[in-house]
Amino acid sequence: MGDTQAPGEGRRPVFAAERRQRIIELVRANGAVSLRELAQAVRSSEVTVRRDLRALEAEGLLNRHHGGATLPGELSREPTHSQKSQVASAEKIAIADLAASLVEDGDAIVIGPGTTTQELARRLTRYNELAVVTNSLLVAQALAGAARIEVVMTGGTLRGPILALVGTAAEHSLAGLRVRRAFISGNGLTAERGLSTPNMQVAGVDRALAEAAEEVVVLADHTKIGVDTMVQTVPPDRIDHLVTDEGAPRDVLDELAARGVRLHIAPTG
Repeated sequence: MGDTQAPGEGRRPVFAAERRQRIIELVRANGAVSLRELAQAVRSSEVTVRRDLRALEAEGLLNRHHGGATLPGELSREPTHSQKSQVASAEKIAIADLAASLVEDGDAIVIGPGTTTQELARRLTRYNELAVVTNSLLVAQALAGAARIEVVMTGGTLRGPILALVGTAAEHSLAGLRVRRAFISGNGLTAERGLSTPNMQVAGVDRALAEAAEEVVVLADHTKIGVDTMVQTVPPDRIDHLVTDEGAPRDVLDELAARGVRLHIAPTG
């Protein structure tokens, strides 16, 4: 009959078939899910869920990766803004709060697209004399009412799923620019490859944003840590700061720290 969860108070045992079906549903709904998140959702240990993932991968139903699971073909899947906004929303708010402390009055910064960077932009409206360059429509919208912030948008072609400008024109508009820090997100972050995204055009602009900055700050909640997607954007040795939440896998964080990345862990409890 398979493994069962050790019954806790008020909980019935969950058999392997039922648990694995729930895991598949979670991965299909979110695209990529961390091991910790899966274990919490199915109320089982990470050891048990890891065994489930091996079995499901053997059946071709998902792909295991360091710290979680993705759907087959997930390396090239690009979630929409609305899909991403439903994942780890509390963690993203905590990350944005902490990332805002890395900004000072008078700074010149670039901000890339993403639900977490949008939250960061909302927290910058209280700053004075900021210059913000972005290719994100949502970041620009969040800052539009701030009288003491100059917002410069790149050119480019609108990429609907993430509401951002991409392409050669966007990259060219960033060439020759020099700012203090770049605040960028992505779809995955590993110690081996750094930051990655499923789309080559998005990756090209993310690289240009990083190149424009003295320091690169990556904003990534725990669902992205240990996840690898198709196109590398920023290698690990080019990442200066990582702002993440308490749910991020400790082993991956330790590997990133060993590569010189400064960790900022946002409390979410």
